[in-house]
Amino acid sequence: MEMCLEKDRPTFVKIYKNKSVEEFKPDPYLATIMNCMLWIFYGLPFVTPDSVLVVTINSVGLLLEIVYITVFFIYAQRKGQVITWILIELVFLGIVATCTLLLFHTHEKRSRIVGILCVIFGVLMYASPLTIMTKVIKTRSVKYMPFYLSLTNFLNGLVWVTYALIRFDLYVLTGNGLGALSGAVQLILYACYFKSTPKDDEEKPNHEVQLPGYNAPAPPPSP
Repeated sequence: MEMCLEKDRPTFVKIYKNKSVEEFKPDPYLATIMNCMLWIFYGLPFVTPDSVLVVTINSVGLLLEIVYITVFFIYAQRKGQVITWILIELVFLGIVATCTLLLFHTHEKRSRIVGILCVIFGVLMYASPLTIMTKVIKTRSVKYMPFYLSLTNFLNGLVWVTYALIRFDLYVLTGNGLGALSGAVQLILYACYFKSTPKDDEEKPNHEVQLPGYNAPAPPPSP
């Protein structure tokens, strides 16, 4: 479940300045969009009554993620991939909403079905930064695994676990409990490879390379 935090801002400031998404992946943002949409539907009165907090916070989160994915789309080379996944998510949400409203006629049944889906996609959202984990381990660099995204996922999971315990909402508790665990794994990985990550200035090639033992000729004397 999404918190109203600008967790991805540093990443997208960098993308905007470089005019390129480099090797950042859209997976976390696409997963978060799907997650927010499902939680908004879960919190609607005809699915789970008295869940205004769930709807409002995830609505703000959805708005932020739309802004982020728009920036990503502008500077991405594979724009078709982003569009395809967004369309798939919208179609999937439409199918879920239609089936839930037509096939289930009580709040308990509706909240159960949608809640299970929220747990599944919530885990996918929290785990999505781990898609870069292999690259992090291979290159011993966390350059493309945003720290604030991992930190916020961890804190976000803890906050919603507390909320779920107060209301004893099993679906919120399960999804965000696993989310907090996933965030902890990401932070551990970040801590392991942070020091070995080369700084940006270290990665810039030095174009003024001179062959050993070679001295540039002196300029000819002026007449």
